[in-house]
Amino acid sequence: MALPKLDKNQAFFGTFIHSKSLGELEYLHNAAICVDRSGTIVAVEPNCNQQKAAETLYARLGWSLEDITITMSRDKRQFFFPGFVDAHVHASQYPNIGIFGKTTLLDWLNTYTFPTEASLASLPKARRVYTRCIRQGLAHGTTTAAYYATIDVNSTNLLADLCYSMGQRAFVGRVCMDHLGPDYYLDESVDHSIAATQATIEHIRSIDSGFELISPIITPRFAPACSGEMMSKLSEIQKQTQLPMQTHISENVNEIALVKELFPDRKSYADVYDAHGLLNEKMILAHAVHLTEEEADLIAERKAKVAHCPCSNSALSSGVARAARHAKLVSNHLIMPGGALHDLSPEERDKAKLSVEEVLYLATRGGAQVVGLADKIGGFEVGKQWDAQLLHTGVVPDEVAEDDYINYSNVDIFGWETWDEHIAKWVFNGDSRNVRKVWVRGRLVHELVLKQDG
Repeated sequence: MALPKLDKNQAFFGTFIHSKSLGELEYLHNAAICVDRSGTIVAVEPNCNQQKAAETLYARLGWSLEDITITMSRDKRQFFFPGFVDAHVHASQYPNIGIFGKTTLLDWLNTYTFPTEASLASLPKARRVYTRCIRQGLAHGTTTAAYYATIDVNSTNLLADLCYSMGQRAFVGRVCMDHLGPDYYLDESVDHSIAATQATIEHIRSIDSGFELISPIITPRFAPACSGEMMSKLSEIQKQTQLPMQTHISENVNEIALVKELFPDRKSYADVYDAHGLLNEKMILAHAVHLTEEEADLIAERKAKVAHCPCSNSALSSGVARAARHAKLVSNHLIMPGGALHDLSPEERDKAKLSVEEVLYLATRGGAQVVGLADKIGGFEVGKQWDAQLLHTGVVPDEVAEDDYINYSNVDIFGWETWDEHIAKWVFNGDSRNVRKVWVRGRLVHELVLKQDG
């Protein structure tokens, strides 16, 4: 089944901001972007208002006014920004956000994760959890997500169905684990795991034949939970299908010790995956906070990708790595007294700290590279698809009484800020209240309507 085209072409006017490079944002003010019925950007015009577009731009594109939907951003309170790409999401663990107690990774899996994931074999419960997870992602501007589901085929297929119906671009993986885990939550055998993975691939193909919006992603949970035979067979499937893959690596020191115990003949955690044919340019490795230099070199040589998860790493005391706001803060911790990078020179410490511009690049263009979509999403260029969000920040009035100021945003703009300062305030203080509209492939998939904007 191919994705249907949009009813109309679209024109967007106002301020557009996106990453030009790792450390640089590009600001396009008073500009126009035109998106055709396939959801693809066909024109980016600087210094173009609605009148100029009507006089020259639309004719050049062969568009008629009756066939165009127009969306405006409003002065300095609003701007368009590319949708965020989350390269590592456990949709099945969404109910457990904030629940971790004093556990570390392996204890947390047994105490919280495995029971919750197993319970989502109940499709009504899974629908409730997955629907909320997807809606919250879209509401916060996440237009693309790489999801882990559960070992259950029907539950995994439901996640794919929901992503498709709600319009989020997604990679959906059935979790494979046949070796280490509770008896109630393990694949019955290698053959069973492979057959179940194939079943999910075929289901997603039936709803999106070209994997244009929803793609399967081969998902061995992590090396301790997978037999060598299963990892090798999953590698064979990947080579046959050229599908992306995802797993975990070096999240926790106890986990690394366990891998060494289970695979004593392998030189390292990364070498386990490499020996079983899983380490290539299609692989997304989550966490990776305790890699050796040799492992990092191997991963780079194989062109595998890394998705860091600073919130999870900090919550479970796994280690320090880098996701937009938290990535910025975690990078600061690294260079503080006692931090791993404190002994560097002042110049090197300053370079180690991520900037606002860098974390926004990682959350958009960087994420697009990780999931293999750098040619389609992540920025505002002709040929890319319109995965975007319209952001609104609150302007503090000149005069306001204590009892009548309704604040619909945690971002306060006074008007004297530069655009760089405006964006920094949004990164550090923004939330879903700032995300007014979200589009994926040109389709409006989220809209926040408030009684009063300020």
